[in-house]
Amino acid sequence: MTHAFLPAGAGVGYKPRHYAEIMSDPGPVRWLEIHAENYMGDGGRPIAQLRHLSERFPVSVHGVGLSIGGEGRLDPDHLARLKHLCDWLNPASFSEHLAWSTHDGAFLNDLLPLPYTAATLTRVADHIDEVQEVLGRRMLLENPSSYLAFAESEMSETDFLRDIAARTGCGLLLDVNNVFVSATNLGLSARDYVAAFPMDRVGEIHLGGYDEEEDDHGAPLLIDSHGREVADPVWALLDDVLARTGPAPLLIEWDNDVPDWPTLAAEAGRARDALVRAGERAAA
Repeated sequence: MTHAFLPAGAGVGYKPRHYAEIMSDPGPVRWLEIHAENYMGDGGRPIAQLRHLSERFPVSVHGVGLSIGGEGRLDPDHLARLKHLCDWLNPASFSEHLAWSTHDGAFLNDLLPLPYTAATLTRVADHIDEVQEVLGRRMLLENPSSYLAFAESEMSETDFLRDIAARTGCGLLLDVNNVFVSATNLGLSARDYVAAFPMDRVGEIHLGGYDEEEDDHGAPLLIDSHGREVADPVWALLDDVLARTGPAPLLIEWDNDVPDWPTLAAEAGRARDALVRAGERAAA
């Protein structure tokens, strides 16, 4: 099984509008992420640009459509297209979400949460085993952003992820924004979550922006929107994470209301600076 690695530096989610600027002056950016489903065709400008980018930057492939937590079998056609992409691109990392998005053959345009039970753990582990066997490479599993908790859950999210990683050998993608969003929405401690997270399995870290609303009772409700800059409390939580992991591949996700390149590069610069501070702390 292939075990590739991203550099312990700042990355950004690649958007075609930024292609020329990335190629001419990437600034602090050392690697790029793409969404797998945008590159499953056989040709055209997107594939040509991706080939050029992959000659200069390590690339992480982030899937959003496998429905790892779905009750049915994985879509074999989707998995075959994903394998084709990974075979020719040979990405430094592949990841998917701890979520489901399919039901009775229908695809739902959302990443939906799961109850943390023994039955769910077995189903997710079986799906991850299949993905890793077909792709011939280790995958990373991302912690979700949550807006509710299931009464039938039998274990914590961190214990669930630890058990999944131990059973399948997969790595974990720690989305720090998702941690903060979920903790706020569920009335939990984000720092306690970080303290319990199996950091030895982390192969990639994500940051993104959230929108703030109110629920029906007037309490804060955070939405994982990926449509703005990273919030200050998420940067603060990142410092806590990096104190435990040391420097690691760190991605800025900005998928909606995408800004111009200087704005995105500036966010990547903040990520680079956080990594430099983590390295200095580790060396002290």
